[in-house]
Amino acid sequence: MTDRRQRNLLLLGFGNVGRAFARLVTEKREELAARYGVCFGFAGIVDVGGTLVDPAGNLPVPKILGHVEGGQAPEDFPGFGRPGLGALEAIRSVPADFLVEATPTSLRDGEPARTHVLEGLRAGCHVLSANKGPFIWDYRGIMEAARERDRAVGLSAATAAALPTLDVAELCLAGSRILSVEGILNGTTNYILTRMHQTGCPYEEGLREAQRLGIAETDPSLDVEGWDTANKLLLLANRVFRAGLTPRDVAVEGITAVTPDRIRRAREAGRVIKLIGRIDPAADPARVTVGPEELPADHPLAAVSGSEKAVSFETDSMGRITVSGGHSSPLGAAAALLKDALRISLYYDRSFSRSS
Repeated sequence: MTDRRQRNLLLLGFGNVGRAFARLVTEKREELAARYGVCFGFAGIVDVGGTLVDPAGNLPVPKILGHVEGGQAPEDFPGFGRPGLGALEAIRSVPADFLVEATPTSLRDGEPARTHVLEGLRAGCHVLSANKGPFIWDYRGIMEAARERDRAVGLSAATAAALPTLDVAELCLAGSRILSVEGILNGTTNYILTRMHQTGCPYEEGLREAQRLGIAETDPSLDVEGWDTANKLLLLANRVFRAGLTPRDVAVEGITAVTPDRIRRAREAGRVIKLIGRIDPAADPARVTVGPEELPADHPLAAVSGSEKAVSFETDSMGRITVSGGHSSPLGAAAALLKDALRISLYYDRSFSRSS
């Protein structure tokens, strides 16, 4: 029987992030029930070939993970598999409190995830997304649909994953006016620049090392050309400053043209080159830029090394607040999804408050 405190999840995408999320939620189920009085169950898991379904929210996740990691297709899992049942059909037919969007990201137009999110809101689900695509192209449209249905949208996993960028801006700095935002929001580029600064190696060598260690993708273009940083800043600007921006509104420069000579000259001047993303909220609309910058040694972002990330907020009444760290991994993204699910359940969802 489903506990009245349980919130059921419909997970779209069972790749690295989706599996990490399913495992994390299942492992922490009893702990979450004890600490927060809420637990989560999976009513549906959608992958490319079909869907696993249990309307009661009791899909046996550990067995499903073993099945998939043994090389079998999710939809072939006995008793729960529905081969051919696609995402839209699942959203319309599987009862769930949360839609979790963890399908591959399309930065060209945000589809099909944008349609998934809108359909999930129409079905009465809160939305948790590790997928940036829908929100960099149609943030206003999606949020209007959420407001019309009194549903919440959690974007922590899409805005630097485990690094709490949105939490700090929206909650910790409440009551202050944010004057500027600057951050190192991509671990791959920071690793490459760190190695170039430490060893004097060229960009290409730093990239190969990052790929060998699994820090960089086989195709690292979104990272090294600055677009991963830009897209995270877009979500932050649209969420916190209601900027209404799309990728067309961002000035972006990556790190591919940074040379060992430029690194050396910066080091000799006591500076370090980092890929910095900035938001100027005073501009109308808010201005977002990304590019390599020389930072003085005492800058709060100068010491952020390796694949670490950080964000720094300058405020009118709290001074400068800087946060760094957090896993740049599927587990970090999964933890951010879970954090948003808890926050929405505890502080937003009035139906949960009445039933607990």
